[in-house]
Amino acid sequence: MTSSPGVTMKRFYTCSCFFTDNIFLEEYKLHVRFVSESQFRKDYESILRSLGCVSGSQVCDVLGKIHAEIKRRHNHTLESAKRAAVIQEIYKPLHQHVYHLQESYLAPELLQMVKYGGSSEATMEGLMKLIQTEAAPGVYRFPVFTKEFCKDLIEELEHFEQSEAPKGRPNTMNNYGILLNELGFDESFITPLRELYLHPLTALLYSDCGGSYLDSHKAFVVKYAMQEDLDLSYHYDNAEVTLNVSLGKEFMEGNLFFGAMRQVPLSETECVEVEHHVTEGLLHRGQHMHGALPISSGTRWNLIIWMRASRERNKLCPMCGDRITESQNLNLSYSRA
Repeated sequence: MTSSPGVTMKRFYTCSCFFTDNIFLEEYKLHVRFVSESQFRKDYESILRSLGCVSGSQVCDVLGKIHAEIKRRHNHTLESAKRAAVIQEIYKPLHQHVYHLQESYLAPELLQMVKYGGSSEATMEGLMKLIQTEAAPGVYRFPVFTKEFCKDLIEELEHFEQSEAPKGRPNTMNNYGILLNELGFDESFITPLRELYLHPLTALLYSDCGGSYLDSHKAFVVKYAMQEDLDLSYHYDNAEVTLNVSLGKEFMEGNLFFGAMRQVPLSETECVEVEHHVTEGLLHRGQHMHGALPISSGTRWNLIIWMRASRERNKLCPMCGDRITESQNLNLSYSRA
């Protein structure tokens, strides 16, 4: 994997909390930590009871889902590689061109911002004049792609969804998404997008949280549709900086909402509702708490890029906040967890 301008590539550590923390119980809209059954029952029995998990069979079902998710996380790298190999062998793309980033796919407004951000005179204040819209504190909204490209990309994604190729889902919160590295988008699309076009923006806007040193990513799409996932619960990302692009199609409602940083108690947080228009991206800190309100009709596809800086996460885990030491953590180079 190549590096962004001025960035020296390093290995980064995946904290051991990946195998114990932020396990999402969809039925109860609850993130939990699981070290042992006794710890889990002590920490969550009362809150689960208040959410309707009262019978022994319901508790057993919850425990079964937790163990299955922990097993998935332990095996995710190997299983992802297996799926990618099968996809490459059996899947025939509908639109081969969408796998290779072309400048013509990008909105003129984005190209103007990138040109300015890459100049020696660039400042955050000057960039803000081009962005124009701060959708919420620290959340920036601007066009990313053309409508024609978004249409072609969605057609490709739907073609893949209808194929017999195996699908790896992004996480426990999104049941109808696609991991773009498995489909073959990483090296020819997502990596140059991050390095050449997003880096000049993040370096100015998020210099305090690794925006100048983003050197890897996890990219995926999520789908919202009637009878499928309708919304997304309040959460934060395993990223230093996140880009969320609305690709389409036709849908009603489903605005995003942003609160405070993850360290701020929910009781002290006021959320801001943000409209997310097709072709536009929302750029924000990964630690910025957010969610998506339910759509009321139609189908919606979003492209999500979690951008990561080894310089930051080699010092402090962005998920649990623990200091990173080699003896405590697992050295997983460029983990896509």
